[in-house]
Amino acid sequence: MDEIARANPELVDQLYQQYCADPASVDEQWAWVFAGFDIAAQRTPTGENTSRGVGVYGLVHSYRELGHLAAELNPIGQGVGHHPLLDPAEYGLTDANMDLDLGSGSFVNGDGLTVRELIEALNETYCRTLGVEYLQERQKENRDWLQEHMEPLRNQPELNTEDRRRIFELLARAEEFEQFIHRKYVGKKRFSLEGGESLIPLLDTVIESVVDLGADEVVMGMPHRGRLNVLTHVLHKPYELMVAEFEGVILPSDIMGAGDVKYHMGYSHDWITRSGKPVHLSLSFNPSHLEIINPVVEGVVRAKQEHKNDTEMRRVIPVLLHGDAAFAGQGIVYETVMFSQIHGYRTGGTIHVIVNNQVGFTTYPEESRSTRYASELAKVVQAPVFHVNGDDPEAVVQAAQLAAGYRQAFRRDVVIDLICYRRHGHNELDDPSFTQPKMYQAIKSHPTTTELYESSLVDRGILPAEDLAGIRSQIRDELELAQETARDYVPEQASQSFGGLWSDVMAVPGGWNAETRVGRSTLEKVARAIADLPDGFTPHKRIPKMMEQLRDIVLEGVELNWAAGETLAYGTLLLEGTPVRLSGQDCGRGTFSHRHALLRDAETGEPWVPLNHIEDGQAEFTVLNSPLNEAGVLGFEYGYSSVDPHRLVIWEAQFGDFANGAQVVIDQFLASGEAKWSRATGLVLLLPHGYEGQGPEHSSGRPERFLELCAEDNMQVANCTTPAQIFHVLRRQMKRNFRKPLVVFTPKSLLRLPAAVSPIEEFTDQDFRPVLDDVHGPAPDRVERLVFCTGKVYYALDEARKERERDDVGILRIEQLHPFPINEVRQALEQY
Repeated sequence: MDEIARANPELVDQLYQQYCADPASVDEQWAWVFAGFDIAAQRTPTGENTSRGVGVYGLVHSYRELGHLAAELNPIGQGVGHHPLLDPAEYGLTDANMDLDLGSGSFVNGDGLTVRELIEALNETYCRTLGVEYLQERQKENRDWLQEHMEPLRNQPELNTEDRRRIFELLARAEEFEQFIHRKYVGKKRFSLEGGESLIPLLDTVIESVVDLGADEVVMGMPHRGRLNVLTHVLHKPYELMVAEFEGVILPSDIMGAGDVKYHMGYSHDWITRSGKPVHLSLSFNPSHLEIINPVVEGVVRAKQEHKNDTEMRRVIPVLLHGDAAFAGQGIVYETVMFSQIHGYRTGGTIHVIVNNQVGFTTYPEESRSTRYASELAKVVQAPVFHVNGDDPEAVVQAAQLAAGYRQAFRRDVVIDLICYRRHGHNELDDPSFTQPKMYQAIKSHPTTTELYESSLVDRGILPAEDLAGIRSQIRDELELAQETARDYVPEQASQSFGGLWSDVMAVPGGWNAETRVGRSTLEKVARAIADLPDGFTPHKRIPKMMEQLRDIVLEGVELNWAAGETLAYGTLLLEGTPVRLSGQDCGRGTFSHRHALLRDAETGEPWVPLNHIEDGQAEFTVLNSPLNEAGVLGFEYGYSSVDPHRLVIWEAQFGDFANGAQVVIDQFLASGEAKWSRATGLVLLLPHGYEGQGPEHSSGRPERFLELCAEDNMQVANCTTPAQIFHVLRRQMKRNFRKPLVVFTPKSLLRLPAAVSPIEEFTDQDFRPVLDDVHGPAPDRVERLVFCTGKVYYALDEARKERERDDVGILRIEQLHPFPINEVRQALEQY
């Protein structure tokens, strides 16, 4: 109504006259407003249309908006069947009007239908086993696309006999696999898909559809429910390999990782679709924090899109699966959904699939959310939602085709709410009747989806019963054979190098050191470039002076500060062909105003990134002010870095203690991902820390938290004290033939501390030093007390030593805390 109040009255009157002549000629939202006015006033508009024709328009709109509320969506519950706002009488339509042609009300291909026939078409389209929410979509083009792909076919897919045979086979494979494991491996957890078998034809349809529409890669993330089934029937993991895991066959660690359960494992596979097109399929490894995989997959997809130069974002498609309770309850889902249209994080739309078991472990839906549907969150980004009854696999296929087509057409998020049930408990050892007795009484007597579809195909005369029985028999034979083979199954040992972009990166580290020094002329080239602002760019009045000061300290080569050290690290890598991606809250300027990697024109707001203009042909520097969250962004950057080992990927916390908002990512991926899943990353975390006058709330990056996670050289923890050291430790990440996560506790007070400077020779003639000797201390033979320290406390100790005139105390700085530099410490001790 606010829009109407603000509108030009003359324009509104003109639109109303146009509407009276032909309701379909104005935008649907205006038509609905005018129809409401006419009905409320009980007046007949001028022109050929009567108020009954206007009522038809209102009825069609209501079905589009509310039809899902009357749809038969619950396979184990009673269908609603009616909603009062879908009553024709609400729109002035009575029994006397039912056999009249009062217009289509904009229903696609509805011309010539009587009101009765139109209502039947509306019910078939919006109130059967597929309910649609899409009027939250504000773009007319997007709404029109959905209506044109739903209404002419009454929201039913065009399927031939072979299509239906395939749907049945996929359902049968899903069911037979679960029952086979249940019989053969009693008491083994598998987090069965039973009750949600339609997920397999759903994902199969999504893959086939997006590939036909230009995709050549699909990256999936999912929780453990049904994961083994998806691995075998969507990712095409061999039955023998899957059964071998149940048989207890010891698989090589580079295939299985050092240790994780079966239903967390990932897999990738090259596949040829039914239309003969190749596609690379991958399912990401997943910890028990189920939804945390969401931003990781988005980062993986973004990195793959950039590697393929997929600027339209139609070649690599993210597909994320969720539980109903988790989608509604986990904040990381919101963080991920909000990436969908943000520059630097968007992936051209994600296909979200909610496997809606209507229970969260033991929690009823009304206890786990405040909304009717689990999918409500998706509406914040105007994502269409397809609610579909899992016991109607053909409706499921239709939802999958619509979701895939919409995603590829508009590159926006879309959601399929697959409403099904969980035949067993949370796992196969759990008794769900303790907590959901009524639900599980209904489930116990309910036929399986496969059985229902089998009966439907036979009853409709589409396929004979003996053919369907033969398909089941063949699947059982394959599973029995797989078990016989699996007991002696020896998978091929992978090499010590990774594949794809990682093919030249070793799985096992070589030496930890690397040559990171750079010639002075290269450093000066970077320094000159950052101060060279383009013609027509109007900087903030203080910016030129700051950039010129940064340039001059490099050219003078005497006292290079922290900003110079960091900037030179990025600039020299770019000149050497290594791209850099830096993201985090306020990181373009730097929380402490020291970086200024991203400048804004003071008059236009247009951005300028000096490091992208050093010389022609250099690598790209990407600097992003991230959304205000930690877990989502760090998960995204982890996923990105896991794909591309040849790009320096950095996440900077606004304050170091804020990293605890991303603790799940740190624990489950950075610290243990390589051990569990043989997945490496060179991701860098920059964590400002230290008690420096602001109190503990914004002053502690907690080094001990990270050191407690360190074992077996799983990651690096550094606490650098000089600009040269930050320069070398960042460059070292890209100069070795392996990748390990790096946590750097960057200082706040040292950014501008006069003593925290480095001469240019420490950039040109040295590399990173895990231990720094005492450059200001007494001669070693005079030292009676040797103090080891790390970080900025060195400068306080050195100042105290001077004040007390102690010429018998030496101070050594441990710059790398893990892996602990024991050899370097020994070498330092030998001189004392």
